[in-house]
Amino acid sequence: MEEAKNTARAIVRIGYDGRVHKYFKGPQAQERYENELRVLKFLDEHGCTFVPKILDFNETELYLVTTNCGARVESMGEQKKKVIFDELEEFGVRHEDAEVRNITYSAQLGRFCIIDFEFATILTPGYPPSPEMKSIADRNAWREGEND
Repeated sequence: MEEAKNTARAIVRIGYDGRVHKYFKGPQAQERYENELRVLKFLDEHGCTFVPKILDFNETELYLVTTNCGARVESMGEQKKKVIFDELEEFGVRHEDAEVRNITYSAQLGRFCIIDFEFATILTPGYPPSPEMKSIADRNAWREGEND
């Protein structure tokens, strides 16, 4: 297995079979893991084909296995980047880290894809937030004095 990324927030390895293995770590690892899982499930349910598909996961280990969406893109113009992330929003998700580092190119699909959804937001009105993300939002609101 090849290590593709090892940061304070995640270890990502790509298996010889092409599967992407991601271990969440660091601050709010549980919440980020659960949010990425939730967003990818939402996108799959809504027919989005240019994002990873969940193949396996382990909640205890904060471990997620997905399909590979191709090779990382090294550079891209701002307008093209905007078009790609705007297309994601048509499926009801805002990425929240809309940078080139989260864009890949899949030769198999013949198109650009988007990865890393741990901070993404589901925009669909009335779609229930995950209990974990709602808990974080409630805590933040309380700190800001909105729950007085």
